[in-house]
Amino acid sequence: MKEKFTVHDQLLTDCFRLGQLQACHVLLHRNAAVPWFILVPETGFQDLLDLPAEERDRVVAEAAALSAFVKSSLGYPKVNFAAIGNLVPQLHLHVVGRKPGDACWPAPVWGNLTESVDYTSTQVTDIRRALETILALRS
Repeated sequence: MKEKFTVHDQLLTDCFRLGQLQACHVLLHRNAAVPWFILVPETGFQDLLDLPAEERDRVVAEAAALSAFVKSSLGYPKVNFAAIGNLVPQLHLHVVGRKPGDACWPAPVWGNLTESVDYTSTQVTDIRRALETILALRS
């Protein structure tokens, strides 16, 4: 019997769980200073580049679709993308909307985002619904 996939506890502490795409769980970082999404592929691999090519292509395609959402729907002209995973060993991908004048522009968000802004429950619901419509996000 296949073991049920679980998202790492630290990611669930730091983020809102929005739903799932075909290959990845979609999380939204709790700090609303910048739109910071985290994709968690359902895999035992720890590094993006270790994924089999077909699986890696699906995961990167979902990251690209989320990036397009951040640009077109949220109005951010730049997206930072990374698969760092030094603190949380589970493979997860960061998709972060950026624009001049944001909370830590032009520095990277990692280690430089000192401003903290809370999402309202309405904002989280609105983002979830938009992703359901645009990217076919499911619960």
